[in-house]
Amino acid sequence: MAVSPRPGVLMLGRVHHAKAEFGKLSEVADVTVRSEAPQRPTPPEADPCSNSPRAPGMTLFATAMRASTAMSSPSRGPQITGRFDAELISHLPPSVRFISHNGAGYDQIDIEPCNRRNISVSNTPTAVDAATANTALFLILGALRRAWIPQEAIRAGKWRKGTTLGRDPDDLTLGILGMGGIGTATAKRAAAFGFKLQYHNRTPVANLDEQFRGQSVPRYVSFDQLLRTSDVISVHLPLGPATQGLIGAEQLNMMKDGVIIVNTARGAIIDEAALVGSLESGKVWSVGLDVFEKEPAVHPGLLKHPGAVLLPHVGTATVDTQRRMEALVIDNVRSAITKGRLVTQVDEQKPTVAKL
Repeated sequence: MAVSPRPGVLMLGRVHHAKAEFGKLSEVADVTVRSEAPQRPTPPEADPCSNSPRAPGMTLFATAMRASTAMSSPSRGPQITGRFDAELISHLPPSVRFISHNGAGYDQIDIEPCNRRNISVSNTPTAVDAATANTALFLILGALRRAWIPQEAIRAGKWRKGTTLGRDPDDLTLGILGMGGIGTATAKRAAAFGFKLQYHNRTPVANLDEQFRGQSVPRYVSFDQLLRTSDVISVHLPLGPATQGLIGAEQLNMMKDGVIIVNTARGAIIDEAALVGSLESGKVWSVGLDVFEKEPAVHPGLLKHPGAVLLPHVGTATVDTQRRMEALVIDNVRSAITKGRLVTQVDEQKPTVAKL
């Protein structure tokens, strides 16, 4: 059987919005789509991967990816294969040199094993900025008003029974934890509501004044100072070893009494049990959460607390953003095939990355 001289692309999951762009990939590559993990071809006792929960996904790699030089992982990729950890990555054929992931967060992919295999990884950082920032502002304003209380009351036919007075954003200090694209977009939006802005990042952001022309420029503060002096804290950090459980009981105790916490990044950055304890004690006045530590499971204390405004991880769930994300995934794949490099390679694989 003749072997195609063209590079191969394996698409895990289906493209729903950027179909025209995806269709053009076939001009430069042989494209294979897998939307489900294949059935195990041999009985479990005869399957050398039978002890692995990802054995079907590994079978997929051993067959469909044998000649692939780039791989795209839309939003369902991890559901099909499991996490891209060292074990799974070890099953990729040597020809795989690129993984294009659909998402700004890429904690589903272990980067160090990819580095050892010389596999470059991309994400979709800029495509999600506006939608996630809009969600953050929705949650900030909702948490300021403890919006779940009147919403629940009116749906129960009680009008506004139990509704308490909320807070106005004017002159409150909003602390942005993580001043990347989403954090910056959130700060720009928040400025219009009268917040005083401050932020903490791995390093101060260069030329920030140019991005906030006509608006007050957020000031850089230390991590501890942000925790101690912010009235509202909005989390926009990636999840990794340095940020897993970054905000726990100790950090919550450092915050102002009656602080408001919003998280649209990753749930595991905050110790959920400690957060619930602070809500119940009144240390934290309200929260706005789109992400959870063990999602889709949500701590029962959050579900029953009237000061919790909750969304089921829908920050990027708009037609417009999903299309932009898919298009960027495809742009990365095309660039990998035609130029040998990715458009938006993840930070860990860039030459210099400062630590948090």
